[in-house]
Amino acid sequence: MNSISVRALLVRGMLAGLIAGALALVVAYCLGESRVDAAIALEEAHSHDHGGGEELVSRTMQSTAGLATGVLVFGVAIGGIAGLVFCYALGRMGRFGPRATAALIAGAALLTVYVVPFLKYPANPPAVGNPDTIGKRTTLFFLMVALSVLLAVAAVILGKRLAPRLGAWNATIAAAAGYVLLIGLAYAFLPSFNEVGRDFPATLLWQFRLATLAVQFTLWTTFGLVFGYLTERLLVPRAQAAVTAGSGTSERTATAAG
Repeated sequence: MNSISVRALLVRGMLAGLIAGALALVVAYCLGESRVDAAIALEEAHSHDHGGGEELVSRTMQSTAGLATGVLVFGVAIGGIAGLVFCYALGRMGRFGPRATAALIAGAALLTVYVVPFLKYPANPPAVGNPDTIGKRTTLFFLMVALSVLLAVAAVILGKRLAPRLGAWNATIAAAAGYVLLIGLAYAFLPSFNEVGRDFPATLLWQFRLATLAVQFTLWTTFGLVFGYLTERLLVPRAQAAVTAGSGTSERTATAAG
């Protein structure tokens, strides 16, 4: 990859992230905000006797401009990072083209960055969780993200090193098994939190968590599809033009020799 290609892929990654963020925003607003409002209503009902402080940012602002800013900025950021990862991964993951490589990166990111940490520390709506432990829970969630990503990278490296001896298929299984084993140990030894109140509706909690999964699934799936399309348009025509130019040169050389 030369500097021009890297810059072009970075820009396309950010553009794909912006598009993915826009679709994820629609899903978050349609599926998530009503559950957040319901949870806030429960929280306010239980804290009615204690009074409430002044609201610094209105709920309307949070659910519109605030939500849009957060999701779109996140989409652009992860798009740029994924674009740089794509620059390194293309051609190093087997005989995968741009679209397949983009899809693999998006799927791996969804799994390692969100799903694996989510299974240990799932998202909670307002009124769920002890305010005194929010700092600890946030720290542990990001620790789980870091562990998941680092172990995934280590699994890829291990799989590539085992491939010459075990074969690609067996090496992949061995590396994946090692990843699952170490993640299981992290699940077992890292502290857990069970701070859902008995009076909080289980259905509302389940719907909220499914909504957060839907947002992330929409974000990464859209990114993989859009980024794969953009990178293929950028890279494949160049490769085909190079092959065509090479064939033309060979024909002209053969004609001149004849």
